[in-house]
Amino acid sequence: MGMRLGSDERIGFLKPSLDAHTLGLGSIGELLSECGVRTETADRELSQAVDAAAPELLARLLAAWFARSRITALGFSYRLDPRDAVRLFGRVIEALARGRLLLKDGGPIRALYFAGLPPACDLVAERFPFVTALFRGDETPAESLSALGVDPDRIPSSLAAGVAYDEQRLAFGRELVASGRWRSAGPLDRSYPGFGQRGDSLAARSAYHAARGLGPLMRAHVGPYLPDRREAVALFLDWTRRLAASGLLDVLSIGSSQLTQEAFGTDWKDRPNGGGVPIATEEEFEAVREAARPMLVRAYSGVTDTARMAGILERSIDISWHALSLWWFCRLDGRGPNPVRENLEEHFRALRYIASTGKPFEPNVPHHFAFRGADDLGYVVSGYVAARAARDQGVRSLVLQVMLNTPKYTHGVQDLAKARALLALVRGMEGPDFRVYLQPRGGLDYFSHDEDRAKAQLAAVTAMMDDIEPADASSPQAIHVVSWSEGSRLADPEVVDDSVRITRQALSEYRAVKAGGGIWTPGREEEVAWRTETLLGEARLLIAAMERHVPDTYGPSGLYRMLSEGWFALPWLSELRDEFAAAAAWKTGFRNGGVTLIDADGTPVPAADRIAAVLERREHGARQG
Repeated sequence: MGMRLGSDERIGFLKPSLDAHTLGLGSIGELLSECGVRTETADRELSQAVDAAAPELLARLLAAWFARSRITALGFSYRLDPRDAVRLFGRVIEALARGRLLLKDGGPIRALYFAGLPPACDLVAERFPFVTALFRGDETPAESLSALGVDPDRIPSSLAAGVAYDEQRLAFGRELVASGRWRSAGPLDRSYPGFGQRGDSLAARSAYHAARGLGPLMRAHVGPYLPDRREAVALFLDWTRRLAASGLLDVLSIGSSQLTQEAFGTDWKDRPNGGGVPIATEEEFEAVREAARPMLVRAYSGVTDTARMAGILERSIDISWHALSLWWFCRLDGRGPNPVRENLEEHFRALRYIASTGKPFEPNVPHHFAFRGADDLGYVVSGYVAARAARDQGVRSLVLQVMLNTPKYTHGVQDLAKARALLALVRGMEGPDFRVYLQPRGGLDYFSHDEDRAKAQLAAVTAMMDDIEPADASSPQAIHVVSWSEGSRLADPEVVDDSVRITRQALSEYRAVKAGGGIWTPGREEEVAWRTETLLGEARLLIAAMERHVPDTYGPSGLYRMLSEGWFALPWLSELRDEFAAAAAWKTGFRNGGVTLIDADGTPVPAADRIAAVLERREHGARQG
């Protein structure tokens, strides 16, 4: 059934209504549109019919849609449970057969595509071998277009240039991983007064690395889970000693369990742990700190009594830096029991405590907005707001985490624009009493389940990290190394160490490639610079409007109003949608390689119109009240 897409072809996209995530469809639809291929996404009635309608009714609805929209190829997407994916796709296949809608039966559909989780794709391939192409979620834009049958000549030069950057980085990663050169990377020679002792710090270690050209600090998040709590803690201590002995990792981030964060120091009884290492006492934290030397150590904050937990982490592990999510890790995302307003008030008390210790602070904020469908502007502005709030509470050092590949469909040139725009806003606050450490990382769902591809992706995203500030040899100051096994299994010490080796080798070799004139071209820099300035202009406009119209802008009540009044778009919000209806009501879509706020017709909404809509909604609410 394979085919090349002609100028008269149109692809219909269909998904069950149960799957609310649409950016993947928007991403591929935008790519095809730029190549002159017409697409149409099924309406809600048809999506609901996939869930429950009888095959005969579904067949009639599909036939009417195909005829009305002249659809000649059909793509089905479902990225939740693999068994449900196969069952629902099977219903569509049955309906296509009953309606004689496939080309072999005299119907219009010449190609069938399926997009789902890797296990679902495996099941579909086994049960429906005639499907034209399968999409497992780790394809590059170029690979997606090729699988869909788009002739390379139809890809416009503007799109091809952006796609080429991603393809070239991935090719760089493949070659590096295949060569095995990364395997020889060993521990760095580090020694300075206080190295590995209590009182050692991010500032001291970062300064030592910069002065000697050792590259960024390497941080990894580690946390095994076993049903037996004591066995899990013992295993984690063993992993910690092994990581310390290898000497490759600078910062151990403890992947503590949900109960550690929510109910530390209480009797957990039979409550479910929720994954992660279930540390229950200060003595166990102290044991981790001792086992980790000479690594720096940090851990998740508490989701209740947050300032108290920050104090515990100070005493027990001499935490290298604290992290909070402000709006998140509460009822808003189901990660904690606090209402949002109370959560913000608790986090601000914790910020004041953190400021009193002199330790750095990491706002884990922008990617949580992106996980709920926020646009790129919301990503940038939420990160700035969190950083500004911390500075205003007295925090003097900020670890700026930038999660790339979020969502994973984002094109590299747009990822760089987001990172640079956020960094420019936050670095604009730097001065004698405020320092920023850049810490990029790969996206949570970016990495393939395939081992070799995931390793190549790790090298490719590391290369992009170096392009955030390409003229600064000391940037980034730290890298949060997401292990290559993220897409398939938990990372043990061997995987963590290998991931650090790949990251360090990729950074070193990519800089050599660029010095030779490869990959990073003047035209590419101009494209990223234009995108960055566009985002910055919109961000400054939105920030200025919030400062004018949101009382206590950078305090807990101000941050609450930003969310409740809809200054940020959260179309995928699953919890508290009534309380934050204004944020959930916005729509976002994939445009120009990134996520954009759109209106009901799919037209991008500029910042000025977004501001006007928020203020009009506020005025209307005041009149109604």
